[in-house]
Amino acid sequence: MRRLIITALVAVVTLLPSPALANPKVLTGEESRYPHAIRLEHGPQRGSILVVLDRFQDVDVLRANRSGKKFRKIGRFTDAEAANALCCGHLYELPRQVGDMPAGTVLWAGSVGLKSETLKARIWRSFDAGETWAYLSECARAKDRGGLWEPDLSVDAQGRLNCYFADETDSAHSQYIGRTVSTDGVNWSAKEKIVAVRPRGYRPGMPQVKRLPTGEYHMMYEICGQPNQYFCEAFHRTSADGVNWGDPTWFGERPTTKDGKYFAHTPSITLAPNGTPRGRVILMGQMLMNAAGKVDPGNGRTVFVSENGGRDGWYEVPAPVPVPGARDNNCPNYHPTGVASLDGTSLIGFASDYVAEGVCHTSWATSSLPPFPG
Repeated sequence: MRRLIITALVAVVTLLPSPALANPKVLTGEESRYPHAIRLEHGPQRGSILVVLDRFQDVDVLRANRSGKKFRKIGRFTDAEAANALCCGHLYELPRQVGDMPAGTVLWAGSVGLKSETLKARIWRSFDAGETWAYLSECARAKDRGGLWEPDLSVDAQGRLNCYFADETDSAHSQYIGRTVSTDGVNWSAKEKIVAVRPRGYRPGMPQVKRLPTGEYHMMYEICGQPNQYFCEAFHRTSADGVNWGDPTWFGERPTTKDGKYFAHTPSITLAPNGTPRGRVILMGQMLMNAAGKVDPGNGRTVFVSENGGRDGWYEVPAPVPVPGARDNNCPNYHPTGVASLDGTSLIGFASDYVAEGVCHTSWATSSLPPFPG
């Protein structure tokens, strides 16, 4: 049930002296968690920032202008099949037409239902930058009342819409990262395994795919279930076309800093311009661990940055929203997210934490990013 509630760097970059340009602000003042944010790239709202928040049975949608100085709620929708639960929703803006949906169509994908029911990955769409929503399709469903979590969408080099998800209903794996594809966003292929490692008890999940400026694709995910210090550690891999990701049994590469720090639980990535052809990859995660597998003093206060599309090592910068009590729990710093400023000099971040009486709220703030390399 955890999901439901749920080479080297050219120069050493030290932590910036000030972790935030503004104090964190609560987004809605209501129970919310599992934020996900994108910057729109098409239509009249081009450049604005869109955020969704999970509320167990419905979804709040907020938007800010290009600078990200103020967010306002522009909508809320409820899936008809989410009477018992809804979780782990992601946003995606179509970069090109798919079926009858033009570039700029905003899609939301989330897990709907309980493991005691038939869990489904359901997709909603918006033609007006998140203000109104309509149900589109189901890209995957569980079998035998098992879990199906954290759907993420992308368009591959062939122009097909891809739906990635964590599936725990295959007898050969406790959980694997699967995919279905569609040419119209309505009719979906059979499932295929993208990350399915051994031994059986290991659990790849939390997939998130971004297309780099070069056209290459970058996937970040976690692998849980290990009996050692690397439990739920982040991994990543790349694809030239967003179709072929290599051997599914390969764990992938571990994003670590020069001194061996790494993230455990709920990795999330965003892209930022930095003057290089491939751009900058920013990695956020729930818990920061040191090389010995202990919680690092920078836990809940740190994000990783990698230049050249994630090829040049990872270094630390301060997180926009500090959550020093981050731990393996479905609220504090669970699935932090963010978007870069338009000039790539700052990160607008979102993270959740408990407030009075155990209520989970989501806050946002802005922090500086390092100068561009070179």
